[in-house]
Amino acid sequence: MSVKLIAVDMDGTFLDDNKKYNRARFAELYAQMKAQGIRFVVASGNQYYQLISFFPEIAHEISFVADNGGWVVSEGKDTFNGELTKQEFNTVIDHLLTLPHVDIIACGKDNGYTLKSYDDAFIKMAGSYYHRLEVVENFSNLDDVFFKFALNLPDTLLDDTMDSLAAQFEGIMVPVTSGHGSIDLIIPGIHKANGLRILQEKWGIDDSEVVTFGDGGNDIEMLRQAKYGFAMANAPEKIKQIASYQTGHCNEQGVLNVIEKVLKKEAPFNA
Repeated sequence: MSVKLIAVDMDGTFLDDNKKYNRARFAELYAQMKAQGIRFVVASGNQYYQLISFFPEIAHEISFVADNGGWVVSEGKDTFNGELTKQEFNTVIDHLLTLPHVDIIACGKDNGYTLKSYDDAFIKMAGSYYHRLEVVENFSNLDDVFFKFALNLPDTLLDDTMDSLAAQFEGIMVPVTSGHGSIDLIIPGIHKANGLRILQEKWGIDDSEVVTFGDGGNDIEMLRQAKYGFAMANAPEKIKQIASYQTGHCNEQGVLNVIEKVLKKEAPFNA
């Protein structure tokens, strides 16, 4: 079977450490992907409005699994979104606000929301990932559809906080890490692989026809789901062990190198 869908994580995968990619080379490869009928999907923990800024020329014709699967947009059309109930939202927020050293972004369809009381450096950093960000006095009475929380905390607290949140929010939210000093709380089952599954069903594409790329804990499901799951050279060892394949470092165009192999039908895509 030939490849029909390529899905890429962004930070630490498609993007280099300077948050850039080789636009000229990708443009050439993307034109060939279109000619061969291969779909291109951006699957990231980041906000949809931030993701489209990386692809201004083609955002209207590709698909996005944004906010770790919380919101799926295909060719500019709203395709799927998760949704927390008001009670679930309040349960999560009430607990998170008791945690010291944790900065919170509540992720909705219209905006991300964070608190004025947080450090200016954090708010500035948050704005680079959330191009629509409202800085509010509190999280009460926000009128939006919510499907994720993004948490910023010291690396030293990451593992213990992951464990405690998993126990605290069992059945409501699942903590995942991108490996970049942050935790995302996602709705159970509403992850990147679920977003890809929705698109695959829409297009009639089998898992055996899918290539995925990732480097973090929020990529695990889609690396397992696709026949061709590629971990980046810069990924933690546990991610490399999960993926069927590996490619080069994000700073060495590891994703584009594999896409080129897909297009040329080189191994392992020549079976």
